[in-house]
Amino acid sequence: MIYHQIRVSIKKDAPKDQVDTALDYLKRLGQELDVVESFCVGRDFGGEFDYGAMYALKDIDAYKTYMLAPLHQETDRAGLPVVANMISQDLTDDPDPNIGDKIAKIHSDRFASDATLRSLVENLGSYEGSGTE
Repeated sequence: MIYHQIRVSIKKDAPKDQVDTALDYLKRLGQELDVVESFCVGRDFGGEFDYGAMYALKDIDAYKTYMLAPLHQETDRAGLPVVANMISQDLTDDPDPNIGDKIAKIHSDRFASDATLRSLVENLGSYEGSGTE
């Protein structure tokens, strides 16, 4: 299982309706993508972030399907403009010693093939996550 999590802080001047739309998109990822086993979208406590989302994905194939889904691209375009800072993390019990490299490759390929995504991430105050090193 791979548990993919994001944590975001929202821009101080972000319009509430745009923030609500971004959160709705995050919820839709969990509701509409069959590869998501379970998910949680909500307020984030214990750090500098305002909201977070976590998606449980069965394996690397499900992870790739989730990351490359058109709805994920729509979510990025709706949500990232209201985000100030973001981290993306993965926790897994997959015994494959190369699972981290496989996760990073999915991210780096995604960034390489999507100029709009790259631009949105470059405009964040800070971003940490797989495939961006």
